[in-house]
Amino acid sequence: MGADELPVGRRVARWRVRRRMTQQMLADRLGKSKSWVDKVERGVRALDRYSVIQEIAEVLRVDPALLLGTGLPSPGRAGGLDGVDGLRAALARYDLTAAVVPSATLERHVAHAWLTYQHAHYAQVVRALPGLLDAARSRHATAPQGAAELLVQTYRVASAVLVKLGEADLGWLAADRAMAVAGDDPALAGTAAVAVGQALRALGRGRLALAVTVVAARRVAPRPVRDAPAARQALCGTLLLQSALAAAEHGDTRRVDELIDLTAGIANRVGGGDDPHRICFGPVAVELARVVAAVEMGDGGEAVYRHEQVTRREGWRLLPAEYRAAYLVDAARAYLQVGDLFGAGRVLVDADGIAPAEVRCRPVARTVIAELARGRPTAAGVARLATLVGLTTR
Repeated sequence: MGADELPVGRRVARWRVRRRMTQQMLADRLGKSKSWVDKVERGVRALDRYSVIQEIAEVLRVDPALLLGTGLPSPGRAGGLDGVDGLRAALARYDLTAAVVPSATLERHVAHAWLTYQHAHYAQVVRALPGLLDAARSRHATAPQGAAELLVQTYRVASAVLVKLGEADLGWLAADRAMAVAGDDPALAGTAAVAVGQALRALGRGRLALAVTVVAARRVAPRPVRDAPAARQALCGTLLLQSALAAAEHGDTRRVDELIDLTAGIANRVGGGDDPHRICFGPVAVELARVVAAVEMGDGGEAVYRHEQVTRREGWRLLPAEYRAAYLVDAARAYLQVGDLFGAGRVLVDADGIAPAEVRCRPVARTVIAELARGRPTAAGVARLATLVGLTTR
């Protein structure tokens, strides 16, 4: 087998040896167990998240492209979208030079940014956000009480799109700014904490994400949770789902089951309902989280079984395009874990049909495409996606 054809795990082992590191040394630097490293190197555990590949590459002092393989370049930062530098500059500005926009106008612009994000038009969101951030901050400076929610929401959508595009550090910064603006308001702080949890998970900091989201959930809806208003219960449930996914990333099966079961009870009480916090919470969201948690824990069989059940439910198609396509990328990872390349390709092509930017701009999706492109035979749909994102098939 040539070097170009080696699985990712074998490449990790080769570079580890070249760096004169034992499996235990690599495990310690990654914050993982020696068993985890051994399973990765033997191909028992798939490396199907770009953030993890990037972290390993940093420890081994190599470009992630060397772990992904020659001819399958590492996913470009921000998926090649223009405008991220402008958003970075907007987050770095501390002066307030923008004209003060009327609250009603600003509210419409923020709502449009969220709607654009939920339709997965990320390029448009990235272009709009610098001006929107400036306007929201200027408005907040003149009327803090009335504009706090709009500024928190603007930071949240900025964080969400940056995490999508592989800029998790910037995403965490935006989420942290949202937390600062939210202050002592439990609901606002809770919505900001959702963004913090997502950013920390993208950075591979699952334990921190777990701590942040659990504390925020308790503030949003102190026990008994059922006594809180429905919107507060839904926000609490969303935070607990983030907690469960964070727990899944370090293999705490008992905690995952406990948190998701608790959240399922909340979802059954409040249903889908109104979504004032733009969190898409409900019974279907809980079942999708069970699938993603199983993927994170390496239980591809369980994930595939649950996936094929939940996507038949009525509420599935009511979710935003961004939400469904992002989930399908995780479902493709589940099929990869069980060695079903056809199933993974089919699900990924479905995701591309729902929200092309979700597949073509996100590093994690490019990593899945890279794995599928190595398969033989390469399905036509996968080959097309590989070409569109700048990967080559062999």
